[in-house]
Amino acid sequence: MNHVASRVQRTSNSGLDKLFQTAKADQIIFSAGYPDANLFPQKALAQAAATTFTTSSQNLLQYKNSLGLASLREKLVARTADKDNIKTDATHVMLTQGAQQGIDLAARLILNENDGLIVEGPTYIGALAAFQAYEPTFYEVPIEADGMNVEILEKILKQHNIKMIYTVPDFQNPTGAVMSLAKRQRVLELANEYDVVILEDGTYRDLRYSGESLPTIKSFDTQGRVIYVSSFSKIIAPSLRLGWLTAEDHLFKDLLNLKSAADIESSNLTMSILNEYLEENELDDHIEILKNNYREKKNAMIQAMKAYMPRNAKFTDPQGGFFIWLTMPTGFDMDRFSDQQLINTNVRFTPSTNLYPSGSIKNGARINFTGESISNIKLGIQKLGEALSQAWQDQTVNV
Repeated sequence: MNHVASRVQRTSNSGLDKLFQTAKADQIIFSAGYPDANLFPQKALAQAAATTFTTSSQNLLQYKNSLGLASLREKLVARTADKDNIKTDATHVMLTQGAQQGIDLAARLILNENDGLIVEGPTYIGALAAFQAYEPTFYEVPIEADGMNVEILEKILKQHNIKMIYTVPDFQNPTGAVMSLAKRQRVLELANEYDVVILEDGTYRDLRYSGESLPTIKSFDTQGRVIYVSSFSKIIAPSLRLGWLTAEDHLFKDLLNLKSAADIESSNLTMSILNEYLEENELDDHIEILKNNYREKKNAMIQAMKAYMPRNAKFTDPQGGFFIWLTMPTGFDMDRFSDQQLINTNVRFTPSTNLYPSGSIKNGARINFTGESISNIKLGIQKLGEALSQAWQDQTVNV
């Protein structure tokens, strides 16, 4: 007898496990969404930890509640009101194990087997892994330079019974696209018309390197159908495993119950340390350091791509976020190329196959520019570009 649930097969093929494999010596990692480890505020966090232990009561290490530390939630309420125009209160903000848990909780709340779920094509690999566990029917909406194609979105909503739309409107993972203001408003209008929940992922929203910030979809929400998730992973440190979500009462109560059942609560110790860090340090000053560093790295990667990528390759030049989206001509298989070229170049990236639920688009790749040094960016892109040029030449000769 096979005792394993059918959903395990779907999640085991997500490709997420490959992103965080231990790097071998001299590998250049463009595959995972790594921040620059040199920019983690390690000393300030260490000081916050010391202060937390010396000033807190024994209850610091005791069970608390599923919502999370009240003072940290209050800070998030103030920040989201100021930065994102999201009006909420501390009773409707929940601390989660990164944005990833928020995505999983939303999927668990909304999706039954075979329910209709709209995602951008391509989309965040971790979200797909979370969604696949609930066995929905996926519908892909292509990403354009200004966000998802709303005409195709409307067509799908007219033709199918859809329960949720997942979108990353700011510096979309993996393309780096920013959804236009008109499209943000139209997506919400369509969700209202067809009674669909929107899961808005704002993980990269703070990391804008040029241009003007646009309002969140959640800020336009008058019917309480947008669940908004975000994270401290990209702006402070991933190992904190702290994110948050906010939603209106009719959704939030059930999300909180699911959170309680999943892990009871996020770490009160970690939340207390982060809260102390935010008390003593200006988060926006730290984010400015990140933005200056990542802007320089992004520009270095773009220049290297212009110099070394084959002429028939296309790549985005995002205004923020962590990723550049690279495409080769139709018919080129990035997954196969990745397996073959990694042996020779020691450069890792994320092929597009696992970034579409259909797995049908094979000629794209997600390239991370934040985790590696500028020297490694230049070297890695040179190696990757030369290998792509040779692989494309070999493919066209053999046709």
